[in-house]
Amino acid sequence: MELILASGNKGKLKEFEELLGYKVTPYKEIVGDIEIEENGSTFAQNALIKAKEIYNRVGQDYIVLSDDSGISVDALNGEPNIYSARYAGINASDVENLDKLINNLKAKGLKSSPAHYTAAIAIVSKYGEYVVHGWMFGEVIAQKKGENGFGYDPCFIPEGFNKTLGELEDSVKKDLSHRSKALNLAMPIVEMLQR
Repeated sequence: MELILASGNKGKLKEFEELLGYKVTPYKEIVGDIEIEENGSTFAQNALIKAKEIYNRVGQDYIVLSDDSGISVDALNGEPNIYSARYAGINASDVENLDKLINNLKAKGLKSSPAHYTAAIAIVSKYGEYVVHGWMFGEVIAQKKGENGFGYDPCFIPEGFNKTLGELEDSVKKDLSHRSKALNLAMPIVEMLQR
């Protein structure tokens, strides 16, 4: 069965393909550009909403994968959490979201705060629905460092490192990212469903 990713994010698509080792088709290639309202209150709920919506449109010959992920900053009462992709507004860019997070830290007079990333991956097929989670802990800093990655990577330093995800090589990030941890749990499910 073909794998469909219920996301238009090119960074996520690349990460899914690299970590799963399978070709993953973005949903837009099959059903076009549609808006899916993410109105859940958790990462898991939002991942399932997206996966089920695309699965209902593409049919039973597909396995649909969906990710909902984001960063939670302790000093900001857990923000942006499930609103990470739209922290600075509905159509905000990665840069605008990152700038808002940094400015909110600075407004509190902080140079850093403990934080963590969460990734929930939903898998929907004719055999049922599954959700797995991965986490990455560390701290955010009130400045951008590095050009690698996307989203909040330039301000997040993972535990055990002194560089941001924006400065670390992809090969290093692959083993510690929240999404790779969730994908490692998703992989046996995907393999089971493809038999």
